[in-house]
Amino acid sequence: MAVILIVEDDGFLRDDAETMIQDLGHDILSASDVDEALLLLRSPRRIDALFTDIYLKRAVLGGYEIADQAIKLRLNLPVLYTTGTTIDDKMKTMFVDGAHFLQKPYTRFQLQNSVEILLAPLALSPAQLIR
Repeated sequence: MAVILIVEDDGFLRDDAETMIQDLGHDILSASDVDEALLLLRSPRRIDALFTDIYLKRAVLGGYEIADQAIKLRLNLPVLYTTGTTIDDKMKTMFVDGAHFLQKPYTRFQLQNSVEILLAPLALSPAQLIR
């Protein structure tokens, strides 16, 4: 079981993602904007992965900014980006290294598959086994 931070400014989509991820057996933390997400990332709370919308209201870089700060605060934190808009190769250059992407709208199966891929390296980490 992992703790996944979900950052989504649309309450309906955030609730839906929370439910789906909890149904997969994971714990969640959630934030509706950059400030809430950074507050959680700076806290001592356990966070094993980040699932963030790329475009957040009232944020210039939104999910890009959150992911960039997240990997500075928590080294090797797995990141899964999502958005409902089409992204091009130029936009992908803004992804943090090793990040994954899930296009909205996504199905429960697509989210499950993406989360499994995202968390796979953690299953091999001795630090995770000790927790």
